Amino acid sequence: MQQRQDIATHIYNRLVKDKDQLRQDYLSSKDGIGYFYIDNLLHESLAQQLYNVFPEPEDMMHKKSIRERKHVAAQMNSYDRSLEETLYAFQDERIVKIVGEICGIPHLEPDEHLYAGGLSLMAKDNFLNPHLDNSHDKDRNQWRVLNLLYYVTPDWQDNYGGHLEIWPNGLKEKQITIHSRFNRLAVMATHQESWHSVSPVTYNGKRSCISNYYFSQDPLRESDRFHVTSFRGRPSEGFKDFILTLDSKLRMGLRKIFKKGVTKNPHVYKKPDHDN
Repeated sequence: MQQRQDIATHIYNRLVKDKDQLRQDYLSSKDGIGYFYIDNLLHESLAQQLYNVFPEPEDMMHKKSIRERKHVAAQMNSYDRSLEETLYAFQDERIVKIVGEICGIPHLEPDEHLYAGGLSLMAKDNFLNPHLDNSHDKDRNQWRVLNLLYYVTPDWQDNYGGHLEIWPNGLKEKQITIHSRFNRLAVMATHQESWHSVSPVTYNGKRSCISNYYFSQDPLRESDRFHVTSFRGRPSEGFKDFILTLDSKLRMGLRKIFKKGVTKNPHVYKKPDHDN
């Protein structure tokens, strides 16, 4: 099994190789929702291995509502060690630094607790409606500024669905689709206007993803304000949009009263040697 430092070295070298192009990609999209993606990130054998040991849906938390339908997990010591080694390779200081340089964001910090990060799996008919991620970390001390998504499902075709969609011009304009192709890393900015979604999965398979968030003491935009995870309907879902908008307003109202939330979000990594 490869150790995280070796995996991080490989990721770092890939990012260095394409750094200028990746920086150009991010800067050209920055005024909307900054993003870039890079293919063939890891050795194909390791990417395949990660898929082979990925937990089954029944071994993950099932999130099922009108907002989303997917399977997630953050308790990494419950699964094959190679998944944890790879996930935390993205938190190596070299990776954090070079991603910050690509995006022009200084002083990034990874999240060892994997608040809303970790593993995600989407099977047939799963989806994620347009939404804004929670603006802060689990303790509401730092701003969430980057989302890193690494896809590991071999031969996942573009017509299978389960792809990242970003809406830089709002939900009334056409979205940009970033396909969740095997061994691809996608990085996107998170701020007050970074609406994004995952298209419904139409194929009887499993789209598997390893995800990280990076945080900062400062928001990406001066206009950014604290907000809970906020969902909307798709352009064709008028009534659903009304319900989800009301739902977001109600949950935001509760957070104004209960600063840390009514209940603790269970989607964190409870490490044995940490007091979480």
